[in-house]
Amino acid sequence: MSADPAVRPSVEALTAFLPAQRWFAGKSRQWEVTGTTTVAALDERTTLDLVHVRYADGEAETYQLPLVRRDAPVEGLAHVLVEEVTGGGGTTWLYDALHDKEATGLWTGGVASGRREDGVVFHRVDGGAEVDEDATSIVIGAEQSNTSLVYGGSTIMKVFRKVSFGLNPDIEIHEALVRAGSEHVAEILGWVEGRWTDPASGEAGTGSLAMLQCFLTTATEGWESAKASVRDLYAEGDLHADEVGGDFAGEASRLGEATAQVHQALRETLGTGTLDQDALRALAQGMHERLRRALPEVPGLEEHADALAAAFDDLAALPGGLPVQRVHGDFHLGQTMRTLKGWKLLDFEGEPARPLRERQAMDSPLKDVAGMLRSFDYAARHLLVDRPEPHLEYRATEWAERNRDAFCAGYGEAAGRDPREDGAVLRAFEVDKAVYEAVYEARNRPGWLRIPLSAIERLATQGERRS
Repeated sequence: MSADPAVRPSVEALTAFLPAQRWFAGKSRQWEVTGTTTVAALDERTTLDLVHVRYADGEAETYQLPLVRRDAPVEGLAHVLVEEVTGGGGTTWLYDALHDKEATGLWTGGVASGRREDGVVFHRVDGGAEVDEDATSIVIGAEQSNTSLVYGGSTIMKVFRKVSFGLNPDIEIHEALVRAGSEHVAEILGWVEGRWTDPASGEAGTGSLAMLQCFLTTATEGWESAKASVRDLYAEGDLHADEVGGDFAGEASRLGEATAQVHQALRETLGTGTLDQDALRALAQGMHERLRRALPEVPGLEEHADALAAAFDDLAALPGGLPVQRVHGDFHLGQTMRTLKGWKLLDFEGEPARPLRERQAMDSPLKDVAGMLRSFDYAARHLLVDRPEPHLEYRATEWAERNRDAFCAGYGEAAGRDPREDGAVLRAFEVDKAVYEAVYEARNRPGWLRIPLSAIERLATQGERRS
């Protein structure tokens, strides 16, 4: 007996399934499943499904959970079993379809053919590389907010788990950069767009569901490369950061240069703007509000609150005219890959927790610079979370400062202006990012909280010295 696509998971099963998924962002909040939507059937047993969630504060989110229906249990899919449903003369096992190798070819096949039907459109980029429809998929385990599958080592598909109406910035920006001839991104081959109705508002619209790109072979993640450099430094207790074989500063400089070139390409393809003084004040006010909300969650922030707030006041006091453009929005070493042809930048989706309209808005490129500066600090100190040794703390500070300086110098060489020349803006963005990190670590990894708190102490001290 074939599985019935009309069989849907129960609210109870989804309520139990979602918290166990790394991509579900509502774990620390009170929430409930309010319903499901089937966007389209890809074949007789595989559907594109959405799960609608409402939180106690009234906020609503929608998550993508493609389902495959099997009429017998599959041992290899036991870890993604959503529900075993009995009724109508038989039993159906519902699994997350992205882990079923027999189902995932439907996505690459759809892009290759440019498939279109009610509810879903597979877009194919004209002139792009060929898509191997027969390649077997493997789920990448490191992904958190989305799910990525590698097909045969040649293509990679990112499936957006939290979805909303509108074009996902990751698709928009990748397409723009490829069109501009940027050598610092992987080629985009196509994407998937769905149409559905929001059951809470009754609003109907289209939204991005997935994106297919060329897979970067012989590449190393920037985060892993930086960690290796730090380990080399710690192993040589009597050497400085510029004396060890794994010195990362040259790569940090080249990454800064690549980042500046990507920013330039985005200016040329997606336009620019400026923030007047009122807009700067509004930007600073948002930072103040995030700090205010963070204080009761992270007691260690309280002693530095005035100095941190002063950084935002300095931003608000600027005369206006701050250049803005489309940016990465969530930039760190984990969003970069070092290939034989240089640095590549990944994941232009922005912070998934922010509303889509905010992630689509223009922002200062210094926000990306600040994100990377904070990432160097994390790379330097993550190995010390469980081993706070004073002599290594010194080495960590030295490594972070060396690579932060190298990144800014490389960026400035390519951009024509060193980001450190705009100190008030850069510092405000870095303080804002560190406050965000402190809240995240307090909620999810309390043992790591000392990393952003050490940065907050440094940033607060810098501000006190200026005053």
